[in-house]
Amino acid sequence: MEENSQNRKPLIVLTGPTAVGKTKLSISLAKAVNGEIISADSMQVYRHMDIGSAKIRQEEMRGVPHHLVDVLEPEEEFHIVRFQELAKKAMEEIYSRGHIPILTGGTGFYIQAVTRDIDFTQAEQEDDYRAELELLAKEQGPEVLHQKLEEVDPESAAQIHENNVKRVIRALEFYHQNGTPISAHNAQQKEQKSPYTLAYFVLNAPRELLYRRIDQRVDEMLEEGLVEEVRSLKEMGCHRGMVSMQGLGYKEILSYLEGEYPLEEAVRILKRDTRHFAKRQLTWFRREPDVIWINKEEYAYDDEKILNGMLELLRERAVI
Repeated sequence: MEENSQNRKPLIVLTGPTAVGKTKLSISLAKAVNGEIISADSMQVYRHMDIGSAKIRQEEMRGVPHHLVDVLEPEEEFHIVRFQELAKKAMEEIYSRGHIPILTGGTGFYIQAVTRDIDFTQAEQEDDYRAELELLAKEQGPEVLHQKLEEVDPESAAQIHENNVKRVIRALEFYHQNGTPISAHNAQQKEQKSPYTLAYFVLNAPRELLYRRIDQRVDEMLEEGLVEEVRSLKEMGCHRGMVSMQGLGYKEILSYLEGEYPLEEAVRILKRDTRHFAKRQLTWFRREPDVIWINKEEYAYDDEKILNGMLELLRERAVI
């Protein structure tokens, strides 16, 4: 352990693919370590979006405080910078109570923003320059913008599709402000060590089991009233242009409600896309350094054994 590690504050991450069973385990873990939970989920932050986001119910919390759940209205935009601000604020409050923050959820980039304390301040937008670039894209097409990016930051240009105008503009803006490519900034940020005494757990299960659980969860959501939930959001004025309505479960059911395809097809697409999402999540976690994989089959799917194994690892790493 590094010399200055005793000055570092403890931070626990409990993540994993969708439908693997993080919620229940996170409560047991919080109870055992005197922790409070911060949701690293891009959908549970929204009010009125409970079923499709598989939001934890009040009675399931067992008195454990939860942060970043039900804090925004669906029309509000939620992005990485906003998440980082809210998460850091919650962490300060949790530490002030002498408790341990437990970051739970499946959005890997959000987790990385906190564990590595990534600096997004240099990426702030310049309205005039942004407007100029937007006009250029509109008048001459996205490929002209992409060509500009290729000249100053070929690495970003190779990673960002020319039709993703938003990201192309952000990369150009960054170069305009700092004189250095955003790809170099991102690479440097990723190299950063965590400023915390960190334990980063990824809960996992065999793929077939996970996929079966995903299908089952979608069926449960429909039984619980997912269609009605999306219908009432639509009546509130929510539409597909909103960040909140881009979430899995919402965009597919909205397409059904707008007559694009029958419900059976919406459900098929939702199940398929959720499986793809779980696959992408696992790819992300495999690329993260210092991850502790908790494979449920190695613990005979016994929640108590899993929890005890995690507590042992937390003690070994002097997190608790």
